[in-house]
Amino acid sequence: MVFSSLTFLCVFLPVTFALYCVLPGLKAKNILLIAASLLFYAYGEPVYVLLMIGSALGNYLFALLIGNARKAAVKKAAMVAAAALNLGVLGVFKYAGFAVESLNAVTGLGLAVPAITLPIGISFFTFQALSYVIDVYRAQVPAEKSFLNILLYISFFPQLIAGPIVKFHDVNEALSHRRQTLDGVETGLRRFICGLGKKVIVANVMGQAADAVFGAESGALNSPLAWLGAVTYMLQIYYDFSGYSDMAIGLGRMFGFEFKENFNYPYTALNVQDFWRRWHISMSTWFKEYLYIPLGGNRKGKARTAINKIIVFFCTGLWHGANWTFVVWGLYHGAFLLLENYVPAVKKLPKAVGKIYTWAVVCIGFVFFRAESIGQGASFVGKMFAGFFTGPESHALLMRQLTPWFLFVFVIAVLGAGLLEKPISHVKALANGEDGSPKAKAARIILDALSLALLVWCVMRLSAQGYNPFIYFRF
Repeated sequence: MVFSSLTFLCVFLPVTFALYCVLPGLKAKNILLIAASLLFYAYGEPVYVLLMIGSALGNYLFALLIGNARKAAVKKAAMVAAAALNLGVLGVFKYAGFAVESLNAVTGLGLAVPAITLPIGISFFTFQALSYVIDVYRAQVPAEKSFLNILLYISFFPQLIAGPIVKFHDVNEALSHRRQTLDGVETGLRRFICGLGKKVIVANVMGQAADAVFGAESGALNSPLAWLGAVTYMLQIYYDFSGYSDMAIGLGRMFGFEFKENFNYPYTALNVQDFWRRWHISMSTWFKEYLYIPLGGNRKGKARTAINKIIVFFCTGLWHGANWTFVVWGLYHGAFLLLENYVPAVKKLPKAVGKIYTWAVVCIGFVFFRAESIGQGASFVGKMFAGFFTGPESHALLMRQLTPWFLFVFVIAVLGAGLLEKPISHVKALANGEDGSPKAKAARIILDALSLALLVWCVMRLSAQGYNPFIYFRF
């Protein structure tokens, strides 16, 4: 089940929220959220819900063992075992087939490729569970005694499928002591509807154009078409994923949880390093805290720092999917980070030039992220820069995408990706302020009315169309 589905919008969320509001006591509310979250996951993965429960139980027990152990050797052994369990489960279910295929390609052995269905959201809930055990080992949080709290932390439906990746220390207080407020419900619902609009109105329209271009035969592509496909996919993935994060943050707030931001206008970044401070913040922070710093970070000289960054971005790419295209995408970004580190002039470009440079780097990188193979990605990039001589089918395909509705949404997408950052932030700050001024009240009333209209519009579009993919659903 995804947030942008009529089943979720018209049945699951209203029923769950209504029951949550009427149930007395936080324990009963937590049990309801656990049951709802397991049902939410089982709707799409009826068998693998047991895997998620098993992951929660295993990490709960390992954390208790680490927290109660008096000897450092016992703590370390339990931590190693927990890491092996989490990474082993992720490796088997997500990468076993990929590993065998790669081995066959290199050696020609012809081994049977295991047909293992990828559990939805396994990368997200595994990373959350692993970060909890690591934090207990580091004595940054105490081992949680209530298994129900751990199960809710890992399975809570707003962030279960596609994050943001939530650390236990950010929500452990809310698991046992939180308060649902009318203001939190109002701002959370507005945030949810904003994310829904990003997904349904913008991402889906951009996605249809991107799919048409990436699905075309190579001979039918020319430079304008290739750039159209690359840019629309770049916009699709941003509005798709940031929209989902907005919905998750909004839902959490409606139930009394505060999740950290996951996106901060990444397409306004001045360089690639700045981009990664703004894009999928919870994931990049996770790799920094639990991989880059333990490897030594930048504390062991330039050569070791470069190796550490390459390792991190190799893992970042591989985390997104079992395909060499994702690895290439990760290493590509790692290479530009090293370029910026070793050629300081790149990070000192004039502001406008820096934004264009970063935008171009990110746009080309996403071509490999979207491509089915490295060869297709390389061919597509080649068309972007040298595809000038094609037949009339290219022109026809281009004109089929450039409808008035597409152009209207495209302008909204470009403006919303960063050009309107300051006015949007000003209106949000005014509406979310607590001063009670007439301007703040008026801003809230206007935003609430617009949100209601946007919700109705989204439901109507979902009822009328079948195209509603979600990119990060498979990660």
